[in-house]
Amino acid sequence: MTSIAPARRTQCEQCVGPLPLMARADALYCGATCRKRASRARLAAERARVEGEQVAHVPVELRSRARWVRYSSKKVPLRIDGRFASVTDPSSWSDFGAARAATCGEGAGFVLTASDVITVVDLDHAVECGRVLPWAQAIVDRLPATYMERGRSGTGLHLWFRGSVPAGRRVRRGEVHVEVYSDRRYIIIGDRVPGTPLELADLPPDSWEALT
Repeated sequence: MTSIAPARRTQCEQCVGPLPLMARADALYCGATCRKRASRARLAAERARVEGEQVAHVPVELRSRARWVRYSSKKVPLRIDGRFASVTDPSSWSDFGAARAATCGEGAGFVLTASDVITVVDLDHAVECGRVLPWAQAIVDRLPATYMERGRSGTGLHLWFRGSVPAGRRVRRGEVHVEVYSDRRYIIIGDRVPGTPLELADLPPDSWEALT
């Protein structure tokens, strides 16, 4: 039985112009320029898909506040135009949509301010080989179920609450690494932990005891 060869492409997949007469049989683009444009388009589409999923996994309570910045590869907060931002300068922050749409930096972060009464409990080095370590799981179990995400490194956990602490607090004891912030810090938004609420719980008055 004779096989039939597939029809040869005659148009560039990017600009829809004619392919060169001497183009390879499997060529998709008319030249390097269209190849690069197609590659950028694929990257942009993938980024939009990931960010779209992130929108659906960030609580409205955070998305509705103009407390957003971008961040650099060295975790320096940035304005949406790429200039440096400051956690004490509201004019350098943006709304969620603008921060999500910006292309500078590595991603988006949320600035904590005392007036918002939002607290983040940061459990550092809490995840190993995809499993929450016992000391971290014990803290999660002692606190109310709330919006929780995995940090940028993949080994930390951020637990978000309504509430405040008088000042940033830190615990370093053996393998236990806990930091608590509610003002003048920005938190890089990571991936929501599946199964956790898409809303912030109230931070209990005795929460510090639960963390120590």
